[in-house]
Amino acid sequence: MNEFETLRELIRQDRIQLGVDIRKMNTPGSPAYRPFETLALPVTILVASFLGAKYVNIHVGAVLLAAGMAYWLLKVQPKVKEAVFARTAELALSREALFDGLWAKGALTLHTKMPDGSSRMANRKNSWRDLVRLVAEQEGGTPPG
Repeated sequence: MNEFETLRELIRQDRIQLGVDIRKMNTPGSPAYRPFETLALPVTILVASFLGAKYVNIHVGAVLLAAGMAYWLLKVQPKVKEAVFARTAELALSREALFDGLWAKGALTLHTKMPDGSSRMANRKNSWRDLVRLVAEQEGGTPPG
């Protein structure tokens, strides 16, 4: 079993947690970006508030904007974050070359709790392979590779 397969297994077992930089992955050019998901509702809220301000009065427009923003922040944005995380994790864990590419861009991090209670983290400045080897050794198995 190589390090990438070991990493996938450790993530499946919840021994290592995968972190995703949502801001990096939810921008144009990212494979996890969906423009309709990100832009459709905010643009609709903005247009509705402008129309409310123009055809009724400024107070109605302001209320529509505030209510729409609250709805977006409390209901929609968490779902968008979850979807971006899920798409990124699926993509990253599909092939080692994709994982390495996203790792090099700083879009991924790994975090684990060690048996002694300490916490270890790896980001693009560290090798994810070293963390996987360390966790595999701590579990008493032979290190991958």
